[in-house]
Amino acid sequence: MSTGIPAAARVILASHNTKKLRELQRILTAAVPGLPEEAVISSAGIDLPDVVEVAVTFEDNALLKARSAAAATGLLAVADDSGLAVDVLGGAPGMFSARWSGRHGDDDANNDLLLAQLADVPAEHRTARFVCAAALVASDGSETVGRGEMTGVLLTERHGEGGFGYDPLFRPDGEQRSAAELSPEEKDAISHRGKAFRALAVHVARLLES
Repeated sequence: MSTGIPAAARVILASHNTKKLRELQRILTAAVPGLPEEAVISSAGIDLPDVVEVAVTFEDNALLKARSAAAATGLLAVADDSGLAVDVLGGAPGMFSARWSGRHGDDDANNDLLLAQLADVPAEHRTARFVCAAALVASDGSETVGRGEMTGVLLTERHGEGGFGYDPLFRPDGEQRSAAELSPEEKDAISHRGKAFRALAVHVARLLES
């Protein structure tokens, strides 16, 4: 990829989640040469229309959020919809991951509920995967969607202080540590969000340079 990105270039993340913003800043600036971290901004403090996530796929929900942010700001907008799909629960909590306990974004309550639901499930049936759909929408209406998955197993108790969401309960395949015990760079290299947003990197660079 070329590096002719204007100094004034901005990419808006259609999310107020500061942990997700830091993760996305790391992923995109590592994948898009010449893009500084401060060029990736969150929609926190920006008066955007509320987006009701009424779609039934991760991809369509991500597009709803990115379209709204692009239309309201005129900036190149990115958004993701992601979740944890537990095989023994038929793919749940899935798109309801962030509000599985009934309170949106309450990581502790969500983890407690999932642990309770899997209390009697043996190790061989605790397989799961994180899924992320990342959407990129430009002010001219052009759209691109990337998808990434990270497979693994669910632990019986929390391990680690890093990450967010269900990371303390999730051990990626090939790892002896939970996702919350990985360094940010280690997690980015294998995570669902890292894979999804790296798939968009060439498109981000092209649109910012044009």
